[in-house]
Amino acid sequence: MKLTNIAAASVLACTGSAYAQSGVTLYGVMDINVEYTNHVGAIPSAANGFNAGPSNHIVRMGSGGGLGGSRWGIRGTEDLGNGLKTIFVLESGFSADAGQSQQGGRLFGRQAFVGLQSSSYGQLTFGRQYTSIFEGLANFSPLSYATLYAPTVLLDGGNYREDNTVKYMGQFGPLTAWAHWSFGVGTTVPQASASAVTFGGNGEVPGQTRRDSAYGVAAMYVAGPFAATLGYDQWNPSIGASSGTVKKAAVAASYTVGAVKVMGGYRWAQSKTPADVVMVRDDLYWVGANYQVTPAVGLSLEYSYDKVKNLFGDTGAPNPWQIALISTYSLSKRTDLYLSAAYSRNAGLTLDSAATGYLTSLALGSSYALPNSTNSMMGVAVGMRHKF
Repeated sequence: MKLTNIAAASVLACTGSAYAQSGVTLYGVMDINVEYTNHVGAIPSAANGFNAGPSNHIVRMGSGGGLGGSRWGIRGTEDLGNGLKTIFVLESGFSADAGQSQQGGRLFGRQAFVGLQSSSYGQLTFGRQYTSIFEGLANFSPLSYATLYAPTVLLDGGNYREDNTVKYMGQFGPLTAWAHWSFGVGTTVPQASASAVTFGGNGEVPGQTRRDSAYGVAAMYVAGPFAATLGYDQWNPSIGASSGTVKKAAVAASYTVGAVKVMGGYRWAQSKTPADVVMVRDDLYWVGANYQVTPAVGLSLEYSYDKVKNLFGDTGAPNPWQIALISTYSLSKRTDLYLSAAYSRNAGLTLDSAATGYLTSLALGSSYALPNSTNSMMGVAVGMRHKF
């Protein structure tokens, strides 16, 4: 783009309008809510002796959004001829309540990639991108990966966005396939209990190709009202001067009847230290539905159950579960009002716990850590989302 076009895009961003010229589009989402949550404790860390403290009831303005994270971005294409295009995306996440950058303060922390797209052979991209398993399960998440209260981190892992990634996506009739490789994930999971360890990092360590690398594949099949997907993800996070192994595999299916879409799935996961000692081993199951009651009113319901087989050496840890509901009302094609509610047991909302390193709480700046002597949490939020 010319400098005059960049200046024009900046002006339109301030007025909330979309800008598209020469294959470049400015877009974004503003999502904010007010939430009530009971039984909230402090996020356990070494600084507080991994003590979540007493229970508190909190009314707060949610910084991370409800239906989806607030963001602004630029995407574009250039037609190179013969069915080949250059594509790019730069997407920045921010907290709508304070205007601060999210994703660890990255300018374009949600996505930042460039690549080539062929009408015959698919798409190859390079940069910070979503993992293959995240893409493959996206249409099978009853809450559509909502910031409130979808258990996205537990399902896909804290590495569902990865730096330094080469990714392929191809569509072949009813089949869509993804594959990716990351040279250095760029995610750190902090120590969340006295028995846990810190793992992850920037990766790309000279002489240690495996350290903090990651890869995965996924495939989705759609035939009329039926759809199914499967995926595998592996991350080799830095642990000390070596690397551990975090593996996930999942399968899910959905069926649509009129205005109702029902779906469910299973995700297997195991993480180990460099010495091959199990850190976490669990099986996650979920089921739910979307119902478009009227053109303006939508309902989503999800039940998730996690069978914990090993949690940092504890083979008798209680099994977390959560039920969550989202109701939306569309004022227009770009503006929604929504109500979100959830109840969780044996973990905080979004099923945040030591098993996830409390990554959802840390990312949102809103604790979902269970306090001492408490095993349940409830949250209710009302909010508004505007897409531009």
